[in-house]
Amino acid sequence: MRVAALYDIHANLPALEAVLEEVRGAHVDQIVVGGDLLPGPMPVDTIERLRAMTLPVQYIVGNGEREVLAVRRGAESQRLPAWALEAIRWNARLLTSEHEDWLANWPKTMRLEITGLGRMLFCHATPRDDNEIFTRLTAEERLLPVFAEAQAEVVVCGHTHMQFDRMVGKTRVVNAGSVGMPFSEPGAEWLLLGPEIELRHTNYDHAQATTRIRNTGYPWIPEFDMLKPPSEEKMLELYGQAELK
Repeated sequence: MRVAALYDIHANLPALEAVLEEVRGAHVDQIVVGGDLLPGPMPVDTIERLRAMTLPVQYIVGNGEREVLAVRRGAESQRLPAWALEAIRWNARLLTSEHEDWLANWPKTMRLEITGLGRMLFCHATPRDDNEIFTRLTAEERLLPVFAEAQAEVVVCGHTHMQFDRMVGKTRVVNAGSVGMPFSEPGAEWLLLGPEIELRHTNYDHAQATTRIRNTGYPWIPEFDMLKPPSEEKMLELYGQAELK
């Protein structure tokens, strides 16, 4: 079995389209979308693009979907910054009740067995929490309790938008990075799994993507350009102050 793991798409449809083109050439058996398909500038079109796939697609929920659903249910978080909350509200307004019901059924984790890699656990941030932060620099002793009960040879995660491949005790922990907004070189990041683990990077036309995104009216654009995100160095510094809290 070969699996493409696509995390943190954030409704960046141009990035997703470029990745799906490479996925088709990789002859995968299925796709795992690892949370934070939302929020972003093209939520409905991104959802419908994935739902139109003939290839099997499985989904797990991320903190992004959780926050969008909370707004639709009148229970929005008071802890988010104003710019993020406005983006989440904008996404929530565009969804239909049918979209809401579909998102609400996504599991928090899923398991697969992949030849050459063994038992795989897919989660959004960590096996115990969809919003927990850790990076390739987080001390192993802090992570051992987090992954002790994973019961998998490999755990695939995302959330922090930075790829890595490291060991935590006897567990291999791989971050898929972000399709829609990686904190690295311009492009889109994802994983190809089976029989090895490949950290993939896909280039696409950022100028064209910028035009398409700005034409959506997405409110995040004046505050934060998802196609020109902060550097990995900057985010490692910020995440270092928030890890496992």
